Amino acid sequence: MPTLILVRHGRSTANTEGLLAGWTPGVALDERGAAQAAALPGRLAEVSPLAEIVASPLQRCQETIRPLLDARPDLRPHTDERIGECHYGDWSGRKLAELKDEPLMEVVQAHPSAAAFPGGESMRAMQTRAAEAVREWNARVERDHGADAVYLMCSHGDIIKSLVAEALGLHLDLFQRISVEPCSITAIRYTRLRPFLVRLGDTGDFTSLVPREEPPGDDAQVGGGAGAP
Repeated sequence: MPTLILVRHGRSTANTEGLLAGWTPGVALDERGAAQAAALPGRLAEVSPLAEIVASPLQRCQETIRPLLDARPDLRPHTDERIGECHYGDWSGRKLAELKDEPLMEVVQAHPSAAAFPGGESMRAMQTRAAEAVREWNARVERDHGADAVYLMCSHGDIIKSLVAEALGLHLDLFQRISVEPCSITAIRYTRLRPFLVRLGDTGDFTSLVPREEPPGDDAQVGGGAGAP
């Protein structure tokens, strides 16, 4: 079965403003995110051919894959809503600092399989739709390009974390232990019997490991966080 490269979108204006974007329209890459996207073709230059490119419909993902598509004009992009961001409902567009005090945030952090966002979807539903999309694309890519094909999906932090958890056989309640920074590369090689996680959150940049003046704290960043400062 194929190998899937998962790319989180580059850093967005919502990331730098500390907002939970969700499906809020008009959330674009910021200057650093655009630079991260511009570097993506070089980082993936040795991965050739790429069988398909699939992206979330949200603007920040579409902008992230644009340089890669410009570098590979033979590829026609596909859009799949099932790998779009979690529907955060009434939380969308709100500041993460405000949401920290919501009782539901404790559930999101410690028991996400029981978390459902007001006016939105549950985290279980988010994981299920994303995993179904991957299974369908695996079958399609294998059928059209062969079992050794490599393809790419550009998606969002919580989506990618949930897919990694699913590949590793981890309960969704453990997925907040996974971290994927903006424009990081995660790769999962699927086989008939089991998936293999071969890359996780690879940015090629280790500045996020440098101690910060303000430690990041114990909570996972809902939506994925802004990455290295």
